[in-house]
Amino acid sequence: MNSIQFKLLLSYLAVLVIGVIVLLLAVQLIAPSAYSRHMMGEMPMPGMGPGRGQGQGANLGLANFRAGMFEALGYAIVAALLAAVAVSIFLSRRIVSPLEKMASAAQRIAAGHYDERVAVSGSDEIAQLGEQFNQMTEKLESTETMRRRLIGDVSHELRTPLTAIKGYMEGLIDGVLPASAETFEQVHREAERLGRLVDDLQELSRVEAGAFSLDVHPVHLSDLMQTTVKRLSPAYEKKGVRLHWSLPADLPQVLADEDRLVQVLTNLLGNALMYTPASGEVTVTAAQVGNDVQVTVKDTGLGIPAASLPHIFDRFYRVDKSRSRSAGGGSGIGLTIAKAIIEAHGGRIWAESAGEGQGSAFTFTLKSA
Repeated sequence: MNSIQFKLLLSYLAVLVIGVIVLLLAVQLIAPSAYSRHMMGEMPMPGMGPGRGQGQGANLGLANFRAGMFEALGYAIVAALLAAVAVSIFLSRRIVSPLEKMASAAQRIAAGHYDERVAVSGSDEIAQLGEQFNQMTEKLESTETMRRRLIGDVSHELRTPLTAIKGYMEGLIDGVLPASAETFEQVHREAERLGRLVDDLQELSRVEAGAFSLDVHPVHLSDLMQTTVKRLSPAYEKKGVRLHWSLPADLPQVLADEDRLVQVLTNLLGNALMYTPASGEVTVTAAQVGNDVQVTVKDTGLGIPAASLPHIFDRFYRVDKSRSRSAGGGSGIGLTIAKAIIEAHGGRIWAESAGEGQGSAFTFTLKSA
């Protein structure tokens, strides 16, 4: 009963009822005086006979009665029209005003003022439109904030290797640094870091824009784990971190793109290795939960503070701000890419941690075949 259709129907009825009421009141007020004024001409003239005079008097009385009624109706119709127009304008303004405010707010948003909101009252379609409009502006404001932060983060990430390369080259030009293989190796290492960052940014752009295709088909998760473990085992052995993985023998196949899922597993296991000290351990487990297969990568590393958990999948976010890319902290977008890949598969991914120094666990789900 709060729909705009119902309100429009009520407004039409209100205009009609008010018009009829004004018409009746006007006729009641104006008709007696108009009739009396026109009946003044009906009085019989002296010397007029009873036959013809009575007939002419009756016709004259009928004509005067009609004239009085038409005069009263004319005034009443004008009054009813004016009342109906006034009521129509009032009611239409109540309906159109929120739309005009939204149009004005849309113009300000188009000009870059993303903090605009419209006042919402009621529960009809216009109120729902206002709520959706506010939700849209909130998302636009959030997107603009993320865009600005992304530009700042990318600038910072690019500046680090570029500054290092520039410093080495200036040292070579000034003769402060020797033109040795070690110096050139340092320059080459920084250039590689810069190249990896550019590759990560390109990958992030494709993944978040959905500009990549998935070759989804049933795959055995154990086969993908063997591929990932074989790839990362040397790094784990070098750091002295133990890597364990145990998958149930009856674990069903999952619907996934093999290459993309290996990319996710490599990222999660690489992060676990990065933030787990020597003599620590990383464990990979999986289980079927309903129609999904749930995979968990758990470590005994540095852990994640509670305040950081909601932001752990944000671009360039690092729990330990002191760990830069050059210090082994990564680009800070690997988890963002992993999240986009898992969600593209129709799954979910989340992080859990008891706190700093308590390790962490990253879990994602995939549809079982």
